[in-house]
Amino acid sequence: MTEIVILSGSPNRSSRSDRVLGYIGELLKAKNFSVSHLSVTDIPPEVLFHADFNHPSIKGATEQIRNAKGLIVGSPVYKASYTGVLKAFIDLLPMDVLESKPVLPLMTGGSSAHLLALEYALKPLLANLKGHPLKGIYLVDSEIDKELDIPILDTDALQRIDKQTGYFAELITRQQVTL
Repeated sequence: MTEIVILSGSPNRSSRSDRVLGYIGELLKAKNFSVSHLSVTDIPPEVLFHADFNHPSIKGATEQIRNAKGLIVGSPVYKASYTGVLKAFIDLLPMDVLESKPVLPLMTGGSSAHLLALEYALKPLLANLKGHPLKGIYLVDSEIDKELDIPILDTDALQRIDKQTGYFAELITRQQVTL
């Protein structure tokens, strides 16, 4: 069973947020966690457009998320919020799909002016699904080079990622011990 699911809300598979999510996945694998990646681009557009709750891709994604011990959700900032395609996907998930799960939110944006999108858009959405959103990670595009193996250019940003990923991993481990 996958312990951690990483969900990318970017409509572009080569986005900065996707690269950062991949890097975080590698950090967690190095800590011996089982990690799987799910992207909104894995879902056929017509399924999202027609809100097909019963489509196998939605049912599969729902089970993958429901069975995970924790979730990491990332999105670029679009119009001061998360992407519309992420919202379309999340609208197809059951309201309790994240019940009691730690959720690490991540957003990337063009400037620090969009920092509050994390607190006022993404985190409330995740809490609405009964998840426990942790302190999120916000990165400015200039802190990321998606062509590098370690895509984070800024040492402070790397420290923030390491700290929050470590805390997230600790919660998952504690959760497994108490079960």
